[in-house]
Amino acid sequence: MTETLLQLLRCPFCGTSLQLVANSALTQERGQITSGVLGCECCAFPIVAGIPVLIADDRTRQAMHTLEAGKHDEALAMLLGLGTIKDEKSWRLLSPDTETNLREALQLLSPNAEGTYFLHRFSDPTFVPAEALLRAVLQAETAGPLLDLCGGVGHLTRVLDTARPVRPGVQSTITVDLHFWKLWLATRFTLPGCTAICCSAEDPLPFASNLFSIVTLMDAFPYIWHKRLCASEMARVVRPDGLLALPHLHNALGNNVNSGDPLSPSAYRNLFAGQEPRLFSDKCLLDEVLEHQMVDLSNIKSPDQLGSEPSLTLIASQDPSHYRQLPIPDQLEVTGELQVNPLYKIDHRNGQSYLQLSFPSPDYEAEFGACRRYLPDTLTINSDLRSPISPASLGTRYAELRRCRVLIDAPPRYT
Repeated sequence: MTETLLQLLRCPFCGTSLQLVANSALTQERGQITSGVLGCECCAFPIVAGIPVLIADDRTRQAMHTLEAGKHDEALAMLLGLGTIKDEKSWRLLSPDTETNLREALQLLSPNAEGTYFLHRFSDPTFVPAEALLRAVLQAETAGPLLDLCGGVGHLTRVLDTARPVRPGVQSTITVDLHFWKLWLATRFTLPGCTAICCSAEDPLPFASNLFSIVTLMDAFPYIWHKRLCASEMARVVRPDGLLALPHLHNALGNNVNSGDPLSPSAYRNLFAGQEPRLFSDKCLLDEVLEHQMVDLSNIKSPDQLGSEPSLTLIASQDPSHYRQLPIPDQLEVTGELQVNPLYKIDHRNGQSYLQLSFPSPDYEAEFGACRRYLPDTLTINSDLRSPISPASLGTRYAELRRCRVLIDAPPRYT
């Protein structure tokens, strides 16, 4: 983190500004604060691996005291849930010059269905319309920073960061999550060097008011118990001319896998009543993206029209210019490196690559099998896709393979 970030932060409990404590825990490298302690009028919080941890619990306090004792690697391992760093796999993961990739890191930190979900996030059928929505909205210039609330390991954070035109002097994108290990993976792999803050969406958000141009919260809102507080805090930290985006809200009137504690469409709308919310059908959003390469924010739905659809998207803004048909900018530029979608197995023979769609588990297929609408079951490509891939090597097929997400623009060391 940078000292500039401190100007935006407030204690989530007392609301006062946070200041760096000048003690033995403080380390800085090339203008970045890599570890230290933040103090306010009620608490002290650690900064571990450049991530402020604004949580008041025993583990966080223990990590702070471990930092102050000069044991920075132990503090990091503690917050990652690794316990001891003497284990060879853990040490390799934490090493600054590690060659570990995100797939391997997920196997160590999240060896379950959630880790599988994160690995395949870039092409799942809930992520596709959310990404399109944000890319379409971000074609217009925005003045303030962007917030990815409950951002997980940073997939949507990467979209926000790469879709927005660079503006010198503007803090670009901040990602927030309760789970430190997710943010650490985001800063290490998904969007290296991104600004991350560990805090709970169940508490007041640790930011000054009227700060962000866009606040987005995807997937997690139904799992938040203090929904009223969270909605109020999102409205507080967004700028008066800003936009709130909550893609993929589970509908209490529909059927969902792992639905959390969802609300009805009318209840979601009522929570954000002061921000002039509109509701949209996730099914219609995906149809428009796949069939027309656009996001239609004029296609507003009433709660009755949404009925028992499994999920919906809520957009709230006092700027009516958002509510129109928005073209999706083409995503053919490479910001990371081209990789074959990890849902495919590759068989290379006689100069050709044979791809076979293969789901990691029956449960994953049951929840995300709609990706078959754009990912073909099999295809043959006259190129060796095991080696570094360049657009030129694929000729006229490049655009097609990107648009259907057989090829993804992934961060380095993704798989």
